[in-house]
Amino acid sequence: MKTSQFFIEKITAEMVAEIRKATVMPHRHDYEELLIFRNGEVDHFIDFRKEHVIAPVVIYIAEGKIHQLQLDENVRGWVIRYRTDFIPDSKFHFYSSFLDTINYTPSPALCLDSIDKLCDLMLEEYNQSDVSNPTIRHLLKALLSKLEAERDRLFRVDPRTGNPQVIAFNNFLRILEDNYKRPEGVQLYADKMNTSVRNLNLITNSIFGKSVSEIIETRKLIEARQMLLASEMTISEIGFELGYNEKSYFTRVFRKKTGLTPSDFRKAMLADLA
Repeated sequence: MKTSQFFIEKITAEMVAEIRKATVMPHRHDYEELLIFRNGEVDHFIDFRKEHVIAPVVIYIAEGKIHQLQLDENVRGWVIRYRTDFIPDSKFHFYSSFLDTINYTPSPALCLDSIDKLCDLMLEEYNQSDVSNPTIRHLLKALLSKLEAERDRLFRVDPRTGNPQVIAFNNFLRILEDNYKRPEGVQLYADKMNTSVRNLNLITNSIFGKSVSEIIETRKLIEARQMLLASEMTISEIGFELGYNEKSYFTRVFRKKTGLTPSDFRKAMLADLA
């Protein structure tokens, strides 16, 4: 990256032609990536899952995710990359630990022309000989704010639920981040929030479209994939670290979620990254 914290590039016909000619292997980033596609269609492979997305679409790829893109010739838009500590309070980053992917189709209320203007301003500043990180940070925060305004729809926040449920949900995620490796189940989180399991499930389904147990399992398995790639721990050790007392149960849950056993996932991903 031109600076150590930020990168932006416009996706042009020339860039797409070069990418389509090259063999782009699955790769892992040590930064956040925001892909804004105004036109075209994309096959996105992430952690061995394939998604076919049609523009306009916004795709957020968290640090550490392994992914691969196949673009059709009509793809146009923007690529933005930034370090986590450049915008540490991004809601995209916060939610990425609990979702396998974050991508959505912008609603009519989200004006792509205004996104283009913000990206143009960032690109102009980025191309200066003396780049102003504070200026870029200000513009990027404005862009993320515009995109994050869509998260109510992305996470199924019904305005009728009111702020208390949203606050409770975010509080649950923070408690989960401190406790997801424990073997205890849903009751632990309900107790910590002084509520019932039924009420907590009503909140998570209303906001996130998932049950409490589904969110806990997703968080565990996102961490499992990271540990399989970034550590030399055995499958049994990883499973035990994440609260699975039996290797066979951990393997069964992991395979149901990813389609591969932990061992096969590790071998395949490390081979792709070699």
